[in-house]
Amino acid sequence: MGMMVAARRIDAASGEVRYEFGFEDRFDRILTIDPSTLEANVEDGDFNSAASAITAKIVNAWRSSGEFPPRMLFAS
Repeated sequence: MGMMVAARRIDAASGEVRYEFGFEDRFDRILTIDPSTLEANVEDGDFNSAASAITAKIVNAWRSSGEFPPRMLFAS
């Protein structure tokens, strides 16, 4: 069974980048990435496969372009 996780950037302060994310367009979780270390945390503490997959896509996009993308989609 496949998985589709969507994320949209909600804040890009100097010390962290925050995304709302969830399955399809239900943005019910918050992901925070530290731009200096690329350490990622989920507000609810459950860093599961959905959080891991969308974090990897966001970080790979940042490495390619030098910017955190405004939106990201992971589908498997």
